[in-house]
Amino acid sequence: MRLDAAVDPSGRPSDAVRHLAWINAAAQRSFRNPIDEAITATADGSEPAVHMIDELPYDFSRRRLTVLVRVGGTTMVVTKGAVEEVLGCCDLDQQARTAAHEQFTALSARGVRVLAVATRHVAEPPPAVLEPVHESGLVLAGFLCFSDPPKPDAGAALAELAALGVSTKLVTGDNRYAAAHAAAAVGLDTAEIVTGAAMARLMDDELTAVAVRAAVFAEVEPLQKERIVRALRAGGHTVGYLGDGINDAPALRLADVGISVDSAVDIAKHTASVVLLDKDLGVLGEGIRQGRRVFANTLKYVQVTISANFGNMVSMAVAAVVLPFLPLLPRQILLLNFLSDIPGTTIAADNVDREAVSDPHGWDVARLRRFMITFGLISSAFDIATFVVLRVGFDAGAELFRTGWFLESTATELVVMLVLRTRRPWYRSRPGTALLASSLAVAAITVAIPFSPLADSLGLTAPTPSLVAALAAITVLYVAATELAKRFFDSARDRSSVPVRKRLDGPPAGTKGRLPGGDGTFDSHRSAPIGVIDEP
Repeated sequence: MRLDAAVDPSGRPSDAVRHLAWINAAAQRSFRNPIDEAITATADGSEPAVHMIDELPYDFSRRRLTVLVRVGGTTMVVTKGAVEEVLGCCDLDQQARTAAHEQFTALSARGVRVLAVATRHVAEPPPAVLEPVHESGLVLAGFLCFSDPPKPDAGAALAELAALGVSTKLVTGDNRYAAAHAAAAVGLDTAEIVTGAAMARLMDDELTAVAVRAAVFAEVEPLQKERIVRALRAGGHTVGYLGDGINDAPALRLADVGISVDSAVDIAKHTASVVLLDKDLGVLGEGIRQGRRVFANTLKYVQVTISANFGNMVSMAVAAVVLPFLPLLPRQILLLNFLSDIPGTTIAADNVDREAVSDPHGWDVARLRRFMITFGLISSAFDIATFVVLRVGFDAGAELFRTGWFLESTATELVVMLVLRTRRPWYRSRPGTALLASSLAVAAITVAIPFSPLADSLGLTAPTPSLVAALAAITVLYVAATELAKRFFDSARDRSSVPVRKRLDGPPAGTKGRLPGGDGTFDSHRSAPIGVIDEP
């Protein structure tokens, strides 16, 4: 941020206004902030010596900072702050007040942040303590114009978030005109600007509808930021809030994910769930993509594991009833689990389909239960088919039966990971290198074990080539059945599932519209998708 101009009430450049602003900024002792730093940075050595007497620090209800100082032999009150609040402390006739508002509007329309400066002389002896009553009868000195442009890559970063199904809302204490200019510069919809005054007249359910619809909120107070987050969450949306100031703390605390930066004030960093080390909105897009990859791979492991375990449990229960011997020995079960879990350790680095990253997803316990039952029972069906082939087709005794089911169980658990890891046809989604290599390696080891010296100690025996071929055919049929069932399962889910987040189609990014009038009423009833609330 930088101070671009200091002008008198008519809009002419004024060194006197800049000097008054410097006095106010240099004298205040409350806390450093970008505005005061931008003002003091304009010092050219001609500034007078200032003796500080007292101050009324800035707060979010008064929205102004006032100091009582002695400059030379003159004692004065100098106030700077939001234009409406400072004008309310000035003695102005209606014509002068209207002219000041017009000048403020014209300056704001250029996209600059505008503050007002006012002053008055104080009779000697001055009061020892400055009180709100002394913020009256002021003379409007002029306006300060600050430039705080968006970063060049901000628009592209927000477009990237939109492509990920996340919409951005601008929530700021700045006036509606500056907020509209900043929002349009980064591609946000400015058809509807919601002011803090308008929000104050809305009931909670009304605000929920407005918060979903509008993309820009201006002239809001800290607790209204929190109220916006609460309204969006009440509407069923997942909300991330990005802020770095003291006034952002309530909203950061309430949001599903509070996000700040390492240059933020301490309370914002302590309240936030995530602190970004790089002040770059693009980091959020990459974080969302990484998070969705982690979630997708976690879900793959959970789905495959619970369905395989459920199927094995059913198969073991059936085998225990119909067989005169144990279908697998404990050491064989342990070896099977060990081998089949090796590819599972690589699933975290697996490739994730593009469509799984482009849209948000959440936990759906009911779907997981249906998945477990559906694919677990398919696995059990092929296990039972294997039992029939082994006992009827090959007249297998205990040792050969255990060998056959050991091979079939391991093979099907390996291939089902490759089939169920994607919603696409399995041959159109390339698995991660580690997953594919470990699966092939484990498959080779599994087939080799019954022919190795370890077979006797494990209770296995070498199968005949015809048995290996039969088990391979069962595995191929299992892949085909699972692939077919997956397509039906996902189709049924698409028809019946409820989206993780509500999403409403809105106007194109960057759509421009008229600003509301002074009463803060709304100009349109468009809808917009919801995701991240952001205050640059």
